[in-house]
Amino acid sequence: MKSTARIKALATAGIVSGAVVASLAVTNASAVTTQANDHAVASQAAHRAKPTVVLVHGAFADSSSWNSEIGYLRRHGYPVLAIDTPLRGLAFDSAYVEAQLKTVKGPVVLVGHSYAGEVVSQVAAKTSKVKALVYVAALIPKAGETAGSLIGQFPGSQLVSENFRTVPLPGGDTDVYLKADKFGTVYGNGLSTSDIQVASVTQEPVALSAFTDKATVNPPARTPKWAVISTEDHAVPTAAQKFEAKRVGAHISYTRSGHDVPSISPGAVDRAIVAAADSVR
Repeated sequence: MKSTARIKALATAGIVSGAVVASLAVTNASAVTTQANDHAVASQAAHRAKPTVVLVHGAFADSSSWNSEIGYLRRHGYPVLAIDTPLRGLAFDSAYVEAQLKTVKGPVVLVGHSYAGEVVSQVAAKTSKVKALVYVAALIPKAGETAGSLIGQFPGSQLVSENFRTVPLPGGDTDVYLKADKFGTVYGNGLSTSDIQVASVTQEPVALSAFTDKATVNPPARTPKWAVISTEDHAVPTAAQKFEAKRVGAHISYTRSGHDVPSISPGAVDRAIVAAADSVR
């Protein structure tokens, strides 16, 4: 722009012609437009470069448990997919999530809450597009371990049979619910009373076999991991979460929350997901 002004001054002095002035003005305008277009393309490329965040809920929940995280991530330009897993056991749920990931282009940050920690570990070991893992109040198994053994290795869990309502199903499996009057204590401590009352009625059942299915693979050692550990958890003891996160080398953060961390303490989850996503870009 400065060069255009200089040529205009020279033209006024009779040193250059008006045609040169017009030509240079067009050239400079074109350069400005090109720079603007380059900036827009760069911005779009930066947006596309963000990995897709795939959220996998745990037992007794559905994908709406991630509503707060979904809103935060979308506001900050992250592609997001929240999967409604069937909760039919480790093998079935892992295959279901793996099938969903085949529809996602580019790298993935895979996030699992509670029981879904087992699911995302299995999937990440088999799917190369998973570039980072985030565990939220989650079970992190090694091959041969079960949800029941992981939960029971430290004292304090109230995920026990006397707090379950069970429904035998055709075919031999059994659905497990938390008793409505125990839901707030076991799962939702930290939620409001009204939210607990609604969640206790709308909870999704999990197959009893999910507690006894054995992990068939270890979480991939080279995939970076983050773990959000809840310090007031009555479902998966805090000590169990910490032990499992440390042995896989996860970056650990703590939040004062009951087991339903995605709903009770979404900010802690958001920070872990962003840190994981930053490791991919």
